[in-house]
Amino acid sequence: MVVFHFFHDLEIFGILPRGTTVTGGWDVFSSLVAGSFLFIAGISFRLAHGGGVRWRSFLRRFVVLCLAAALVSLATFVVFPENFIRFGILHCIALSGVLGLLCLRLPAVVNAGLAIVFMMAPDHLRSDLFNADLLLWTGLATATPPALDYIPVLPWSGLFLAGLAAAQMLRPGRHRPGVALSAPYAKGAAFLAWPGRHSLTIYLLHQPILLGLIWTGVTLVS
Repeated sequence: MVVFHFFHDLEIFGILPRGTTVTGGWDVFSSLVAGSFLFIAGISFRLAHGGGVRWRSFLRRFVVLCLAAALVSLATFVVFPENFIRFGILHCIALSGVLGLLCLRLPAVVNAGLAIVFMMAPDHLRSDLFNADLLLWTGLATATPPALDYIPVLPWSGLFLAGLAAAQMLRPGRHRPGVALSAPYAKGAAFLAWPGRHSLTIYLLHQPILLGLIWTGVTLVS
């Protein structure tokens, strides 16, 4: 995500040609990044609530995600009013969490089937009826809205359900004892786990930091 946004920011400052990050393999790369976010979110949802919904934790996380999504929409509207984020990755993860509540107790095979249905739905159900701004979140519009980030429920929440199903298959029981790691491996695991535990903070802060660094570099060079 950080790598993709860095090169996209280089476009904004004219260092790279416009359209660089929507051509070649960049478009595939950005889809893989967004898809991994949702797939991992589905796994995490199962790990967090597989033994029973922890309502306080869920509601706190849901509210934080909604506020962060609103902040992203507002900030991009101020800076890029014509391409502001109406329904991006945070919006989709927040709504997918609600979907997760409905599917948490379904068998893994059912959730896997629903994941396939979600991912295939836009190819068969698109209609001009969904082109209204209030329905863009569905992903069934026939016209893609101009936006810096657009991750609608269909098909993207299908990847959340796929992650949920995968976690159900790999960890069917409610609780299993953890594996003890030796000190060096434990430190390495903690280092790798840090970004995952602070992913929202990284998501919200990395762009202002990147833009500031690139602006500083351009200013010094010029």
